[in-house]
Amino acid sequence: MIVLSKFRAFTSKYPIIRGILSYGAIWPVSNVIQQTMAGKQFDSLDWNQVAQFAFFGSFYVAPSLYAWVRISSVIWPQNNFKTGVIKAVVEQFTFGPFAITSFHFWMSIMDGKTFDESVDAVRQKFFPTWKVGMCYWAVLQSINFTWISEKNRVPFVSCCSLVWCCFLSYMHQLQLKQKEKELTKLAL
Repeated sequence: MIVLSKFRAFTSKYPIIRGILSYGAIWPVSNVIQQTMAGKQFDSLDWNQVAQFAFFGSFYVAPSLYAWVRISSVIWPQNNFKTGVIKAVVEQFTFGPFAITSFHFWMSIMDGKTFDESVDAVRQKFFPTWKVGMCYWAVLQSINFTWISEKNRVPFVSCCSLVWCCFLSYMHQLQLKQKEKELTKLAL
């Protein structure tokens, strides 16, 4: 009980830790879910990819999202529906493209792709991913910026990220499957 109370005090003092821990758990879980939905069994999962999702979620997404939430709260300090919608819309045209580009680029780099191949992955996947993200995140972030307290906004988004990361993982897998098809054609 003492440990839990100290942990809670620590995460209250350093709220970014909440985001790091929640993204460090939710992003790899979402990748496992997506791989399982794609037909893989537990013993054949790509654990390297699961680790990549954990690393990227913890040390890239959580801190960058934390910074965005803090900046948006300074720019628009009110917590009402109108302000929440404004923040959500602005996010879809600023942080959203940054996050999507970063995801596709860095996941490709972590897969061993070259810089040019990673840039090409961004070109191929950015607009399809962004269109879905506009629909998904605009609604959830309006809720987040209107009714969720600032200290819990990053954990709220990380919970919503479970579904989103399954989608991102699916988009990432499309590139890997396309590459496998190309290699198979070359081998024939």
